[in-house]
Amino acid sequence: MGKPSGEFVALNVAVMTVSDSRDASNDTSGDFLREALAEAGHQVVDRALVPDNRYRIRATVSRWIASDDVQVVIVNGGTGFNSKNSTPEALLPLFDREIEGFGELFRMISYEEIGSSTLQSRAVAGLANQTLIFAVPGSTNACRSGWERIIEDQLDARTRPCNFVSHLKKL
Repeated sequence: MGKPSGEFVALNVAVMTVSDSRDASNDTSGDFLREALAEAGHQVVDRALVPDNRYRIRATVSRWIASDDVQVVIVNGGTGFNSKNSTPEALLPLFDREIEGFGELFRMISYEEIGSSTLQSRAVAGLANQTLIFAVPGSTNACRSGWERIIEDQLDARTRPCNFVSHLKKL
């Protein structure tokens, strides 16, 4: 996959960590995403740390979807198979269109790293009100894999043959 010359488009991104145990002092996954986004040239316009509660997750993401300033949301955490994990249930009703291939590709990549345990990953993505939403597992390694092997390129307008930038709300 090449990145021919062209103009980079900086996007406004919100980052959410879903966790009942992390706080601002130990949110290594949220920190990684914030730093990776900034390094890539994007702007982190909001960040939240939310307990694993589908309604709290949904409320925060809904606010970002409705905002004129947020083009992309990256959620980490709450995607496992544990009965308490509720990120997919929170997000799926919000999507205008689900991006099925994201979860499939994430699990394929994850299989290389954790084998068949990837079956319990419920990574999802979708588009809502021209806002792109990705949800990845909460481990920093999973966030790194999702970012470096999928999300970073799809947020880059120079990625060919296609990327998601043209589908996002204009600022």
